[in-house]
Amino acid sequence: MTDANTRIDETVKGTDVVLFMKGTKDMPQCGFSSRVAGVLNYIGVDYTDVNVLADEEIRQGIKDYSDWPTIPQLYVKGEFVGGCDIIVEMTLSGELDTMLETNGVTFDKAASDKIREANA
Repeated sequence: MTDANTRIDETVKGTDVVLFMKGTKDMPQCGFSSRVAGVLNYIGVDYTDVNVLADEEIRQGIKDYSDWPTIPQLYVKGEFVGGCDIIVEMTLSGELDTMLETNGVTFDKAASDKIREANA
């Protein structure tokens, strides 16, 4: 494994929820990253953010690691979940709630319900 791949693998497998994104959870630097971070922040998920803009090796490495061409990328308990469109779709369908519950990740179910109500 390359150094970047090793660092990514250790982060993905050693963290319950991790979002590889452009910017940080407090200051996203692209609309797609902002959308996913906004969902996770709003529903109170405790997650690690990895700013791919701060490290070119990680920025390319995460795409190779997942075989997914875009950023952001969300991982839950070592499993690649998806990018922005998939996370939004899963949030609106309730699938994200189910995944988080199944994996023992704490979140605010009422906040998640509010997102669905606002988008109904």
